[in-house]
Amino acid sequence: MKHSRGRVLDVTTLADLDRHLAGGARSLAGWRVVGLDLTERGPALLERSLAQSLFLGCEFADGDDDAVRLAGGIVLHDIPGIPVDPYRTTLYSPRELYDAPRYEDSLDARAYAWSRGPATPDDTLARALHDHQVDAAMADWVRGRDIVGVMGGHAVERGSQPYADAAGLGHELGAHHTVATGGGPGAMEAANLGAFVPGDLAGALATVARVPSFRPSIGAWADAAFEVVDATPDGRESLGIPTWHYGHEPPNPFARSIAKYFSNAPREALLLDICNAGIVFLPGAGGTVQEVFQDACENYYADASSVAPMVLLGRAHWTEELPVWPLLRALARGRAMEGHVHLVDSVEEAVAVVAG
Repeated sequence: MKHSRGRVLDVTTLADLDRHLAGGARSLAGWRVVGLDLTERGPALLERSLAQSLFLGCEFADGDDDAVRLAGGIVLHDIPGIPVDPYRTTLYSPRELYDAPRYEDSLDARAYAWSRGPATPDDTLARALHDHQVDAAMADWVRGRDIVGVMGGHAVERGSQPYADAAGLGHELGAHHTVATGGGPGAMEAANLGAFVPGDLAGALATVARVPSFRPSIGAWADAAFEVVDATPDGRESLGIPTWHYGHEPPNPFARSIAKYFSNAPREALLLDICNAGIVFLPGAGGTVQEVFQDACENYYADASSVAPMVLLGRAHWTEELPVWPLLRALARGRAMEGHVHLVDSVEEAVAVVAG
């Protein structure tokens, strides 16, 4: 498998490597070779120019890794004792993160526990490399997609009206767009659920409502979600962008592709940046308010061609409970974003704004 991004070439199988070498490649500049056993490929590599090439987590015959370095290549070996692959080339799937019968034994839980412990220099390097690779994988995944974001709080419980509203929003948006959320529980999960289910949304809502919250058992909460996933073979794609920074917010299984980060700040910025079709902000608290004004700041300085709709759903919430709307409207006045900020009171209105 390979992904080309400009002058970068990801090579992740020996067959792919051999094909490119056999095709007459004389320079590996811009190549990123990931996780391959190269013990029998040293001579073929070393007879080519290796300047500006990168070998991540590869195995070499004795001395070949040093020879590659001397020839101008960069070699980073496996980092022992860590639960994640710092050189991965794809986004996570839900089953990859929930890879054990008990949540406590899963990759997601192991990665969180590791991220909370004392960090050695190798740990710090591994987390940075991991997040860089997730960045690259997400850039490939989002390319060419029409993405609309749905932001909302993690505390909304299954079975509640706000959860059903968020699911209905995701369902309508997912019919024409790729839905992206913060990838966690609550309103985020509901939007991913709605986007995922193409048909019987009411049945799916009833199934997950049997376990209203991820507390006290993340495992039971995830199992209810996977019951819906397994019963929906034609589920639609959506994206979740969670973080291990918030260990109390497990990733929801309805986001079929998951870009999970150790660092929260770049994750927040990327989540807002990729939503080229706009963002709907559901009623939320501190985190959602932060996202509103982070997005507003980007739009405040953007030119007209770069501004996407900002839709605040819930008039009473955004004007009375947390009066964000008056400040947002005042901030937008006279700017390119002025005609792109909206306050609505229904899912139908929000969908209509995004549809344009």
